[in-house]
Amino acid sequence: MQTVRRSQDRGHADHGWLDSRHSFSFANYYDPEHMGWGNLRVINEDRIAPGTGFGTHGHRDMEIISYVLQGNLAHKDSMGNVKGIPPGDVQRMSAGTGVMHSEFNHAPQQVTHFLQIWIEPDVTGIAPGYEQKSFPDEDKRGRLRLVASPDAAEGSVKIHADARVYAGLFDGDEAAQLVLATGRKAYVHVVRGDVEANGQLLHAGDALMLDREPLVQVRQGRQAEVLVFDLAP
Repeated sequence: MQTVRRSQDRGHADHGWLDSRHSFSFANYYDPEHMGWGNLRVINEDRIAPGTGFGTHGHRDMEIISYVLQGNLAHKDSMGNVKGIPPGDVQRMSAGTGVMHSEFNHAPQQVTHFLQIWIEPDVTGIAPGYEQKSFPDEDKRGRLRLVASPDAAEGSVKIHADARVYAGLFDGDEAAQLVLATGRKAYVHVVRGDVEANGQLLHAGDALMLDREPLVQVRQGRQAEVLVFDLAP
């Protein structure tokens, strides 16, 4: 089974300093048909205005991934991490027993554009944790590069969840496929550009939800960047 979710059908919140698109129910956006997909709970596409950001707030028992597309996301947390997250980096924060953190855009004239992703953990009550790694474009060109996994395979960041996250860049004849184990779900999110996934033409912000399909096929991209999630059912 496969279902297309179009960009314009996502939830939308405009707070002035923050423009956010919600793939799944979040905050004041509630859609009982879109509460998550497998153990993927949140994909928010956020644009933070210059000189603004999220003040200190808390989370617990969630695997949180930040994927920056433009600008630089300034992160600070109660574990003592003070980091800048540029495009190409993947940041993983395990909220565990509880963590306080903030994210800001300190640039005076540039919007920070990023994806905030939440994946439900398969273990709760762990100590909070933080990891950040860079994945250059050449590692993602024409292939699906593993960027997050439960076992830190291939140099990916380690998440405490039954999920694997891949990032890829596709243009022209570049193509890749991901074989899925029996019973798995998958979610293809188009970060930018246009691409064909399992025969469906997708544009920036669109997604393809797959349930019990044998594989994910990505091809015919036009300056496309995609994230592919291999998820527990």
